[in-house]
Parts: sequence; structure tokens; C-alpha cells
Amino acid sequence: MAQSQNTPVTGTPRRDEALRESVRRTLAIEAKGLAALSATVEGELGDAIERATGLIEGARGRVIVTGMGKSGHIGRKIAATLASTGTPALFLHAAEASHGDLGMVTPDDVLLAISWSGETAELGDVVHYARRFDVPLLAITSNAESTLGRAADTVLVLPRVEEACPNGLAPTTSTLMQLAIGDALAVALLERRGFSASDFRVFHPGGKLGARLLKVSDLMHQGPEMPLVTFGTPMSDVLIEITGKRFGCCGVVDGTGKLAGIVTDGDLRRHMGGELLAQPVESVMTRSPLVVQPDVLASAALGLMNRRPVTVVFAVADDAPVGILHIHDILRAGVV
Repeated sequence: MAQSQNTPVTGTPRRDEALRESVRRTLAIEAKGLAALSATVEGELGDAIERATGLIEGARGRVIVTGMGKSGHIGRKIAATLASTGTPALFLHAAEASHGDLGMVTPDDVLLAISWSGETAELGDVVHYARRFDVPLLAITSNAESTLGRAADTVLVLPRVEEACPNGLAPTTSTLMQLAIGDALAVALLERRGFSASDFRVFHPGGKLGARLLKVSDLMHQGPEMPLVTFGTPMSDVLIEITGKRFGCCGVVDGTGKLAGIVTDGDLRRHMGGELLAQPVESVMTRSPLVVQPDVLASAALGLMNRRPVTVVFAVADDAPVGILHIHDILRAGVV
């Protein structure tokens, strides 16, 4: 096998200092761009964001994000972030808009057009449509006096900064700022709406993220699946309940229906003897068992079960059992 130019005979890789310096330079330039963007929030950009969020909050429809080229790619991500954080949104390809996709846009929507120069030709028909049918138009651009900037109801003007591309041609710092202002807009809307982790899970039911947001109530067994007996129940019946429900335990409720104790394998071993089956359950049970609330995250319940350690826990509401959760239920759901 041919030896890599960057690997000497000893097998120890050489540091490519020129490459590392290039990376550091790119990150430093882009960091300056974000710093300049943050500074402008104190002025007109902050005022524009307030007006933009007001328009979006007041709209009965969706946010239609549009753009071309690299700005279009950024627009897709902004639309996806808005949609996943409580603001209905979709991406409209600026070129396809001129060939029928303008039918996606209604007067109830808000258009968000992205163009660094503000002179993207493909946005012409979108802008014309917005003005003709009185669709609110927001713009993200570096040129407030551009065609897009003058046509928009509100312009989020980005500062003109150095591109990280050494030729000053490839959109790098500029697209990073477009993405950052889109994220800032989405988060501001999220916070103003009080969008919670529970709301977030509605739009992210799959994968590890969805599993992390599962609650105890999503996984617990309820109703007749719960192994429960009342005070005074003989241990012979308790054993039948434990065996039939297959959780390896049985909850004990008092006369008011509140969870007063639990019988586990450990309790059975500690009280093993000839009189065990005739004893009432309250003489064998462990009082004040470990419980959780049904609205806590399953991951928090898993942590609690690992710390005790136990494999089963009852969920209670007002001290009454409403469900039972086994550690295997949590692990099967992918919660780690």
C-alpha cells in the first residue's frame, strides 16, 4: 500500500499546520460575523425582529420561506426549525414558484424571502405575487435598498462582513448569519408561545429525541393491568395477584384507595414461614414505597430506579395508584 504523504515511515502522522491555520482562520472570520450580527440587535435589526415576530404571531396561516441557491438551502433549514418549534412553516423553491407552486401561498400566510444581495432574479415573481395579493412579506438581506428590501413590509438587514472564502465568492459567513437569524427568530417565537418540551415531542415522536421526551404516563400499565390488593387481603391471594400480573410485586391500597405499601420478592423472603399464606398483607408489605408522578419524564424515572435500585415503580396521582412501570418498559422504548 502506498505511504500517505502526511505519514512518515515511523507511522506517526505529521500535523498539517497550514490546514489547521485555514480552519482557525475560517472559524475566526465567521465568529466575527456572528459578533457583528449580535451587535446590530441593539438597533434596527432588533426593531425589525420585533415587527417580524408580531406579523408571524398575528398570521392565521403559515410562514412560507423562500430563497435560491445557498440562501435557499438555509431557507429549508429555517422552515424546518420553525415547523418543529410550534410555528407552521414550509419551504417554497423560488424558481418552482413561477411554475405553479405559488398556489401554496394564501393571504393568511407570511412570506419570508432570503437573499444576501436582495436582487435574486428568481424571487421576482414571488415578490410580485405577495404585493398583488397583499401577503405580508419579510426579507432577510444585507441590502435594505435592494429590490427585495424596498418591497418588503419588514427587512431584517444583516451586516456586511468578510466571507470566510479567501476569494470572497463562496457564501460562508453570510449564510451562517442567515441561519443564525433564522434560529433566533424561531427561538423567539418558541419562547413567546410558551412552547414546552411536551409540545416539542408532538413533532418529534421518532428516534432518540422522541424517546428522551417520553413521560411515565406514555409507558405505564394502567387499570386492570396493575397488581393491587386492599388491606386485609390474605397473602395466599396476594401471591395469586403477583403471579397473574407478572410484575414481581403487588401494590396495597388502603380504605381510601391510596397506595399504602408494596409486596415484593424481598418481602416474601423476609417473611418466609409456615404462617405466611395466612397473614394479612399489611403485616408483610413494605410501607411508603417508591413512587413517581405520571407526568415526569421516563428518563427521570429510570434514573430514580437505578439509584434505589428497583425494577418496578408505581405512578400515583393524589397518592392513588394510576399506573405501574417496569424498567424493561423504559428500555424497550429506547430511553437511556
